[in-house]
Amino acid sequence: MQIIWLGHSSFRIGIEGAVLLIDPWLEGNPMFPTDRRAEAIAGATHILVTHGHSDHLADAVGLAKDLAIPVVGIYDLTGWLAHSHGIDTLGFNKGGTVQLGGAAVTMVNASHSSSISTPNGPRSVGAEVGFMIAGEGHVIYVSGDTDIMADMDWMGDLHKPDIGILAAGGHYTMDMARAAYAAKRYFDFKTVIPCHYRTFPALEQSAEVLAKGLPGVRVIEPQVLVPIRP
Repeated sequence: MQIIWLGHSSFRIGIEGAVLLIDPWLEGNPMFPTDRRAEAIAGATHILVTHGHSDHLADAVGLAKDLAIPVVGIYDLTGWLAHSHGIDTLGFNKGGTVQLGGAAVTMVNASHSSSISTPNGPRSVGAEVGFMIAGEGHVIYVSGDTDIMADMDWMGDLHKPDIGILAAGGHYTMDMARAAYAAKRYFDFKTVIPCHYRTFPALEQSAEVLAKGLPGVRVIEPQVLVPIRP
C-alpha cells in the first residue's frame, strides 16, 4: 500500500490492484507542481470524489477522459457527470460497498455541503460523503470535508479504520483540535494524515495541534508527492 498526497485534499492511493485518485485537483492547486502531473496520475484505475466542490472535483472529468477510467462517488453527482460530460461513472450511495481492483470501498456519511457552480448559480449534486477503503490488511478512513459528527461513533466501531485521512484545516471543515478530538473519541487510528490545510491563508498551516492531541498515534504531516507507507 502507498499513500501519496497531491496537495489540499487530493491523494493517490495504491491498494490491492487499484490506484485511486481521491478528489483530484491538480491544475490551479497551489500545493501541486504541475510539471509532475504525469507522475501523479500514471497507472490510475479509478477516481473517487467525496462531493461537488471545485477544489475536489476540478480535474475529475478531464482525468476520466484522458485516462479512460471511471469517476466513482454518490449516485446524484456521478449521474450528473455522466449526463453532462459523457464520462464513465460508478454511482452508489451511503452504506454501499463497491469493489475496485480488489479494494472494498464503502461510502459513509460526512457533514458539509455539496454543490457545483453553474451559469445559473450553485446546483446541488447530492450529499457530501466519506469513504472506508479496505485492503491489504488495512482500513483507510477518508473523511472528506466534514465536521465532527456522532456517526463517527458507529463508523469507528464497525469499520475499525487504522489509518485516518482527515480534513483538518478549519474554516470549511474541522480544525486540528476538532480533528484530534474526533480521532481520540471515536477511532483507534495507528496513523493519521491531515489534509485540506496549508492551501490558503484561511486554513491551518501546521498539524502541531493535531499531533499533540493524539499521543501515541503516528501523525504525519504529508509532503506533496512523497510516498507514505503504513
